[in-house]
Amino acid sequence: MPDGTVARGRSVATTVAAKIGHYRWTICALLFFSTTINYMDRQVLGLLKPTLMGDLHWSESDFGDIVAAFSLFYAFGYVGVGRLMDKIGVRLGLAGSVAAWSLFACLHAAMGSVMGFKVARAGLGLSEGGNFPASIKTVSEWFPAKERALATGIFNAGSNVGAVAAPILVPLMVIFFGWQAAFLLTGGIGFLWIVAWLLIYKKPEEHPRLSAAELAYIRSDPVPAEVKIPWVQLLGYRGTWANIAGTCFSAPVWWFYLNWVPGFLAKRYGVDLMAAALPLVVIYCMADVGSVGGGWLSSHLIKRGMRTLTARKVTFLVCGLCVVPVFMASEVSNVWMAVVLIGIAASAHQGYSANVYTIVSDTMPQNAVGSVVGIGGFCAYFIGMFVSMGVGRLLDATHGNYQILFGIASSLYLVGLVVMHLILPKAGSGMTPAGIEA
Repeated sequence: MPDGTVARGRSVATTVAAKIGHYRWTICALLFFSTTINYMDRQVLGLLKPTLMGDLHWSESDFGDIVAAFSLFYAFGYVGVGRLMDKIGVRLGLAGSVAAWSLFACLHAAMGSVMGFKVARAGLGLSEGGNFPASIKTVSEWFPAKERALATGIFNAGSNVGAVAAPILVPLMVIFFGWQAAFLLTGGIGFLWIVAWLLIYKKPEEHPRLSAAELAYIRSDPVPAEVKIPWVQLLGYRGTWANIAGTCFSAPVWWFYLNWVPGFLAKRYGVDLMAAALPLVVIYCMADVGSVGGGWLSSHLIKRGMRTLTARKVTFLVCGLCVVPVFMASEVSNVWMAVVLIGIAASAHQGYSANVYTIVSDTMPQNAVGSVVGIGGFCAYFIGMFVSMGVGRLLDATHGNYQILFGIASSLYLVGLVVMHLILPKAGSGMTPAGIEA
């Protein structure tokens, strides 16, 4: 194509985008920052693991049980708050969730026993469960189908920004103010976000800053009909089970990275809290690329004419294959080789999970999205409770050997893809009785 034609094509595309507007991306930015705060608050414990285990005399099993308390209550928060978001809406629902988890994050500073930390983690988990169901529901309301995976990937990238910011901020807080300050200062940030959310967010149809052209663009794709579905009946939808499978095979691995990688670096390579900052920043910066890249890939394939679910499955396959080399992470002799392997796996995880979430908004009525994401999260994090307890006990039994854990992590994503493929309809099969687009 001649250069002039290319330039004119780009000019037309830019003009069309300008006429449509882009306020929906402001909403996406708010979701990005809530997810950033969410992950900063939950990552502080993992970063302080060597410090707290030394100061408070915890075993690996103690730490695993504290993480398990978070997972159990996060599971109930995910499913319960997800249903609540469908009932009261995301404006008040997400604001309330952020307020509650910020309070519990601060309360960690007052705890000095294993039981006290279990209580604080339980409260944090219960309230943090609202972030992802609310964010997925918001994306389904504010974006057409062809942009949802990209929007999900962008807000999901906030988890990695939080995971990047925390290793930089937490060591400084510990050095100057003690470990209690790390919980207080990171927890307090959420209250500032609530003010911005309440000032900016409204439903698309009610928002004064949203143009008629952009609203029409948001509503341009056919979506499943708005029907009232009893909670139990959601279990009859293929989309619900695909989300359960994808989340159950991927989320526990991510929790392993988030909570145990700082301890792994300290145990295997002697990396202390300050020295761990750069390796962890590299890992989660790589994960950010995967979050946006995974969303972009499936959206790109759809725009090129590939069927929606086929594009999601291709992206799952690419991400699953990228995870496989992480089985070598505990065996390499150089810390930076381990960091790169974990970073690639974390990147692939984020691309994978962005598309797992998007399957729900692809296949379910909008008023059921929060509930379905909540069901998937409940199943994954209920399982995650047992995984966390098992990780701690396995490390105690093997004197800190991570080889088995990384080996299991390397295979679960491809297993999850196989299960999702069996659940979801094949290309060309049309609408299933469960209401899923083929």
